[in-house]
Amino acid sequence: MERTDTAGQNVLFVVMDTVRKDHLSVYGYDRPTTPGLEAFAEEAAVYEQAVAPAPWTLPVHASLFTGLYPSQHGASQENPYLEGATTLAQTLSDTHRSACYSSNAWITPYTHLTDGFDDQDNFFEVMPGDFLSGPMAKAWKTMNDNEKLRKIADWLVSVGNKAHEYLASGEGADSKTPQVIDQTQDFIDSADDNWFQFINLMDAHLPYHPPEEYREEFAPGADPQEVCQNSKEYNCGARDIDDDEWADIQGLYDAEIRHIDAELQRLFDWMQAEGHWEDTLVVVCADHGELFGEHDLYGHEFCIYDPLVNVPCMVKHPDLEPGRYDQQLELVDLYHTVLDHAGVESGDAQAVDLDPSRSLLSDSHREGVVPPRTDADDVDFGEYAFVEYYRPVVELKQLEQKASNAGITLDTDSRFYSRMRAARRLDGKYIRNERITDEFYRLDEDPGETDDRIAADDPVKEEVEATLSEFEDLVGGEWKEVDDDDVLGDMSDDAKDRLQDLGYIE
Repeated sequence: MERTDTAGQNVLFVVMDTVRKDHLSVYGYDRPTTPGLEAFAEEAAVYEQAVAPAPWTLPVHASLFTGLYPSQHGASQENPYLEGATTLAQTLSDTHRSACYSSNAWITPYTHLTDGFDDQDNFFEVMPGDFLSGPMAKAWKTMNDNEKLRKIADWLVSVGNKAHEYLASGEGADSKTPQVIDQTQDFIDSADDNWFQFINLMDAHLPYHPPEEYREEFAPGADPQEVCQNSKEYNCGARDIDDDEWADIQGLYDAEIRHIDAELQRLFDWMQAEGHWEDTLVVVCADHGELFGEHDLYGHEFCIYDPLVNVPCMVKHPDLEPGRYDQQLELVDLYHTVLDHAGVESGDAQAVDLDPSRSLLSDSHREGVVPPRTDADDVDFGEYAFVEYYRPVVELKQLEQKASNAGITLDTDSRFYSRMRAARRLDGKYIRNERITDEFYRLDEDPGETDDRIAADDPVKEEVEATLSEFEDLVGGEWKEVDDDDVLGDMSDDAKDRLQDLGYIE
């Protein structure tokens, strides 16, 4: 493929999966979880009010790769594929070599999130890492898209997944982050033109089995085999967790974050030593956070509260002044920032063209921002961020099974079965719930979202709710019904096995 000369426009995009902002020392946490990112912050813009468009991996990454909101790109548990959209890697294909490395079960050719990358690898314990890498990726995608060939693919992956299930359940579990970093170094070192490298680091996602050195530092005495590592057991009421156990769980979580930080520091040090650092746009963010008992929830399902969607975001660029920034931004702005840095504007009608007002490199960042692919010139969305959560079909299956095993009947008119949307600005957040009462929080007075003021006479509530209604009108209005069995029935055994390993289903 012929590529345009765009020297000095390399991109390293890092997603720390499931990392909540207030567990990072670079954001003021009182445990030294991120000394490497603290050093990185000395030359980066550190954003305090970055908002993810959803509280879990698939829709957030689809938004990062398309610049679209979940209701626009359509990738959710109701439809677990990115279809009919041009990805960031495809848009950069004429100017950049690209690679995507992760150990996340959602970021694979199966979901189409890796479409457009010149190289991709999914370090999923035993399988399908090497099998899905390089030239095999297209063959694997073809197999999964063909009903007869898919049976062969499913059998191959089932063998690896059985081994993975054994390894991931005990002391044999090991992080794939070092391999992700090693392969990233190999890709960057071998690139003979501009490159776009995307990595997702999964250490902080359940289950937690951190390396021994960090476990001893952050969770001495904690036994990963004894603490609750399945959030659905707690959420359905089948398992209690006391304060001591929460402390152990969070200690293990902090140890996993410390390992991510150490590996990122290794990558950054290498890039600086090898001359790959100075002009490279480096983005480090999380796709979502995690709850540890807040709102009586564990994990990152069934809500869109700030510990899940107000995520860490740090950006290094020669044109960005290092420091702390309090203005609100959306992770979809990073899509436009990458295109702005790369000097690329898509000519594909299916792609979202570069919106200068959404680029962090623009002096007019978020002035006149509107949802992409809409005509909303008369509505000011610049102060707002929007979050969407579709019906959590996969999580519900496991939650219902855990509840049934414990003799518990779940209320179908509850948050477990609700779709949700929110409009958020710095002083207030309005949450539209499908099956339960809407919620409103004054974030300026109640950042922990503990005082629901939905019944209050508050002009902030009226303004934020009205803007959420405008957004909903622009992106499609009411939710449509979906049959849970149809969603899971359409998934291959490969996808189901992967979700099982991550604790989404049984």
